[in-house]
Amino acid sequence: MASPAQLDGENLLLQVYVQPKASRDAIVGRHGDELKIAITAPPIDGKANQHLSKYLAKQCKVAKSQVNILRGELGRHKTISINQPSIIPQAIAELL
Repeated sequence: MASPAQLDGENLLLQVYVQPKASRDAIVGRHGDELKIAITAPPIDGKANQHLSKYLAKQCKVAKSQVNILRGELGRHKTISINQPSIIPQAIAELL
């Protein structure tokens, strides 16, 4: 089974399954071949993507511009690249 988190040089690549409109923001853990992340934002007008980027930027201590959604803009399944994360959250580090 492939890991949902990989280091590609200085970038962190994540295969993410997003659960919008959750009660709180949280990195839930493994969901099959993906990392499940719950966020409070609704999936309307790109709000969930913005919120997810902001949340991941905060978790990894990087600027929001360093978080890129490479694939899956309109769906729950996303590929996300985080450029040069200052820290890697424990839940993600365990998957590397």
